[in-house]
Amino acid sequence: MFRFFKKKSPAPIELPLDQTTDSESNLRQDHVSGAEPVPSTVFQDLEHTPAARRVPEDLEDTHVAPPEPEPEPELAPQTAVLEDEVFETEQTEPEPSPAQTKSSWLSRLRTGLSRTGQSIGTLFVGVKVDAALFDELETALIMADTGVEATEQLLTTLRARVKKDRIEDAEGVRQALREVLTDHLKILEKPFEIGRVKTLVVMIAGVNGAGKTTSIGKLAYALQKQGAKVLLAAGDTFRAAARQQLVEWGTRNNVDVIAQEGADPAAVAFDAVHAGRARGIDVVMVDTAGRLPTQLHLMDELKKIRRVIAKADPTAPHEVLLVVDGNTGQNVLSQIRTFDAAIGLTGLIVTKLDGTAKGGTLAAVAAGSQGLRPIPVYWIGMGERMEDLQPFVASEFAAALVG
Repeated sequence: MFRFFKKKSPAPIELPLDQTTDSESNLRQDHVSGAEPVPSTVFQDLEHTPAARRVPEDLEDTHVAPPEPEPEPELAPQTAVLEDEVFETEQTEPEPSPAQTKSSWLSRLRTGLSRTGQSIGTLFVGVKVDAALFDELETALIMADTGVEATEQLLTTLRARVKKDRIEDAEGVRQALREVLTDHLKILEKPFEIGRVKTLVVMIAGVNGAGKTTSIGKLAYALQKQGAKVLLAAGDTFRAAARQQLVEWGTRNNVDVIAQEGADPAAVAFDAVHAGRARGIDVVMVDTAGRLPTQLHLMDELKKIRRVIAKADPTAPHEVLLVVDGNTGQNVLSQIRTFDAAIGLTGLIVTKLDGTAKGGTLAAVAAGSQGLRPIPVYWIGMGERMEDLQPFVASEFAAALVG
């Protein structure tokens, strides 16, 4: 009556190929209890073998052949190509060509002077070539800080060109104005020559906030691109921030900086010139403290620095540059006149042209307004990048100014 409690014999085990067993643990227990050791490669194979293929030898059905190993999936060719392309893009980013750099600069120059260009360029849209056009053009030029003298010179030449060439359409007048303005600005276009002396000493001045120290850093980059070895002198010893800023630009350009905390600016300049000549440096640039032209005691200090540089090298300084802010309009003229009288300027650097609506100041400089002599403009700048300081080219500036 209690036959259902009798233990039944286990049914034969049939191991499906798609199920796992506890054989791996049994094998390990046998190995631990002193049974015949199982080679280590067995455990390695079991651990890395898919479940569908884990068939222990003692339970393996000799009549069923193990399935063929599945081939490893191959990477799609297009995926590999895409990954290679991404890798190459990240690792080898091509540098822009000189043509691309120039094109980018011209685009930014036009953008920087776009307000002036639009105020002048819109005058030539759908109008007749008559006296009214020249009257509006006169007003636009004066509003662009060209100044009365330069405006009169430009319009007199333009009227003569229009009459001579018999220009009857407004677009022709616009093109003629570009050519007239280019010829007018040509007097300011002059290349900055390095190598004419063994160690070219450049003294750089400017008012506070004109971008003097930043321009020195950009100029160091530009000169090194030409193959020149550069040394900087932190002559602005009144402001620790100015000295630190110049040292930072030196680090970015991998250029040495002669700096002494609290030292006399003239002494720093003297040491820099001696160091430059001893090291065979091509260009030594001496920074000076920013000051207003009305601060006579500081202007006297500039004169002292110039004299001391001449003691270190009787032919120096070879260049005396003034950095002016393009946003200041006609105030640039008074700055040029005062600094020129004090230290004898040889060139200008005009900065921040991308932040002004009035770009005609250089036309006033070229015209010799307010008794100025036409001092060359070596560089013009906009933006904060290393490349954002480029030589002044009259035709490019005129095209950007007229629109």
